[in-house]
This record gives sequence, structure tokens and C-alpha cells, in this order.
Amino acid sequence: MTLRIGPIELDPPVVLAPMAGVTDAPFRVLCAEWGGGLFVSEMLTARGLVEGGAKSWAMASHHPAETNRSLQLYGADPATMGEAVRRLVDTGRVDHIDLNFGCPVPKVTRNGGGAALPVRRRLVAAVMSAAVEAAGPVPITVKMRMGLDDERLTFLDTARAAADVGVAAIALHARTAVQGYSGTARWDEIARLRDAVPAEVPVLGNGDIWSGSDAVAMVDRTGCDGVVVGRGCLGRPWLFADLEAAFAGRTPSGPPRLGTVTDIVSRHLELSLDWYDHEPAAVRRLRKHLRWYLQGYPVGAEARRAVGLVDTAADVERVLDRLDPDLAVLPEAVTAPRGRMDAITRLVLPDGWCDAADSLTPVDDPLVAYSGG
Repeated sequence: MTLRIGPIELDPPVVLAPMAGVTDAPFRVLCAEWGGGLFVSEMLTARGLVEGGAKSWAMASHHPAETNRSLQLYGADPATMGEAVRRLVDTGRVDHIDLNFGCPVPKVTRNGGGAALPVRRRLVAAVMSAAVEAAGPVPITVKMRMGLDDERLTFLDTARAAADVGVAAIALHARTAVQGYSGTARWDEIARLRDAVPAEVPVLGNGDIWSGSDAVAMVDRTGCDGVVVGRGCLGRPWLFADLEAAFAGRTPSGPPRLGTVTDIVSRHLELSLDWYDHEPAAVRRLRKHLRWYLQGYPVGAEARRAVGLVDTAADVERVLDRLDPDLAVLPEAVTAPRGRMDAITRLVLPDGWCDAADSLTPVDDPLVAYSGG
């Protein structure tokens, strides 16, 4: 099954979801070593790029091994978005750009960004149009949620506007902003989206894909053209091999023995040390991954404490050396949720934001980046 996003062909039809603090270059390369797909960066602010922020431009860098250089941007000002896209394209940094309309984090939504932006129909259409116009041959895609809550669903209107301005693909995380990462993704809404836009515009589904069979089931049930995988691959880059097998009609291998996982960790560490060229920073970023790598394996409380305390590469290798390579994952952990599972306790929006759906007035974007939604 092949997915086409502009000139990019994906077989299997799989996209790695942008995740703050997770989908950096080392993790993207590691996932790609296990299976095919499009591997998207952490979310960047358009304003940060336009203002020349060193951190933003550093995050916009790609590893030489990345064949399709993919970035996700967020912003609520059409002019700023257009200029950020133009600079990325003119400097030859990207092969694909995704726009974030799904992040529910208050520091993003309070400025009208992320999941808040689709409330303003004309503004979100203007942001998409500016990005598409500035991108030229580089495909622009969008990732969104169903809406703020069940009373303010915006995904169908936003998708139709995206198709009208020439967006190359549309991804839906089938939860509302207030759901956050709680509850169950509503795959039936992905099917509604697929029916709402022209067949030539690919629709991707996101939410609750924990295994290769989940991905195939989502496509079969909704008719979507591909899947976006987020929390399911945390600590499990091998999932991309299972996704590739499932879409090819083969039986996925499932979770490997712990010895394979420790080899993956060593490779992740190697990539991180090389990319960041600063051992303390590389190891600090690896800590959260270490907890996910061990999730579901009966390694004991001491090992779990130890991975949260590593400071050096030698510390990491010492922890790995003490693990039993023959351990198998616990059966109940195979499809258990990973990462965040919380709802958004307080939806934060600009004053009067929902009272002016046709306003074209944006709110200033902060120079921050958060979850990809």
C-alpha cells in the first residue's frame, strides 16, 4: 500500500508524529533504520525561524541519513508562516512541511495556535494558503484534532479549506483538544473526514495505534490512506518494522527480547552522542527514552530507578549490562498505552477567541515549541 504526499511516495503509508522532546534527529534516524515511513521533526515555531532564533534553526537541521527531510511548524499569523516556509524552502532545508493545528497545550492555545486556530475559519485558511504558496514544489500537510471539544468540532470545515488551498494531505488525531491523550480515539471520525474531502487528497488517521495490526485495522475501518504513529513507538522504534510487515500482509514479529532492546538503546546512544556532540545533553535527552524502552519488561524496580539517574554514556552501558537479554515483554504490556494519557484540565484561549470565527486577526505567537498534538 503506497501513500503519495506530493512527490514523496511512502510504502508503507506510515508517518511518525511530531513529539516534543522525542522526535529529534537521532530518534528519527533510529526509527527509519527499522522500517519505512516519513519521519517528522519536533514542532517548531514559525516566528522563531523568521526571527532567526538559533534554537529554532538548530531544530530545523536534519541528519545526513534522512532521505525525506520533514519539519512541523506552528503559527497563527499568515505572513509569518509564509515567510518561515519560504526561508526553509529557499535554503534547501526541507522536502516536506507539516502544519500543526492540534497541539492542546495552554501555552500554545492561549496565543491562538495549535488546536485553537481552526476555530477562526478564515484565519486558519489564510495560514494554510500562505504556507502552500510559499512552499512551491515542497508539499504542505496539516495535522489537526477534531476540535476544541464536542460542542466545537472544526475538523471537517478545516479539512475542506485545506483541500481548497492545495494542501497535500490531511491528518486527524481523532480526539478533541480537551481530551488531550485520554480515553479512546474515535476512528469513525477519521472515516467522516475521508468522506468529506476529495479522494485525491490523502487522509491519514492518528490515535491508538499500538501495533502493526492496529494500523491495518484503522485503514480497513476508516478508509484512510495512511496512519500517523505517535505514542505507540515510544521506546519501540522496532514498531516500524511491524508496521511495514503488517501493511505487506506479513505477520509482525511483535516486541523483541530485551537483548534486542538493549542493542537498540546502544544505537540510540551512539546516534545521540554523535548528533549533540555533548555527552551530558545527549544522555539527559535519552533518560525518558530509557524508561520507555524498559516499559513492559520485568526488569525490577532497581533498574527502573537507575535509568532515571544516568549522567554519562558509561552509566547507560552499565545499566544495560545488568539486564537479562532473554527477558520477554509481559503479555499485558504488548498493547498497553504508552506516554501521556491525561486530559487537558483547563482549555486556555485568547479572550473572545470563539466569538469571532471569521476574524483574520491573529495573536502574537510565543517563541516556544511544545507537543505536536
